[in-house]
Amino acid sequence: MNWLYLGIAVIFEIAVAISAGNAKGFTRLGWTAATLVSGAIATFFLSVALLAFDVGVGYAIWTSCAGVGVAVLGALFVGQRLNWKKSVGIALVIGGVVGLRLSGAA
Repeated sequence: MNWLYLGIAVIFEIAVAISAGNAKGFTRLGWTAATLVSGAIATFFLSVALLAFDVGVGYAIWTSCAGVGVAVLGALFVGQRLNWKKSVGIALVIGGVVGLRLSGAA
């Protein structure tokens, strides 16, 4: 169940990044509200997940998965470029998360 909470936290953290990018320095009210609400939800689910994870491991997985998600969604839907260097970086992040999981994190 804790992995589910962490997954929900990741999804809402991705929403934070997308919303913040569209909020234009918090000048667009709807996107600003979406950023703040998504951030609150992401933080709530992260805190619940951290009841079972070491804080460093849970936080590392959360930020890494959200970062990869934002990079991939940006490439798929926003027209951001995903070159080979970024792809290698994403692969390394995924490898790190898998390594943390295999280390017995929760």
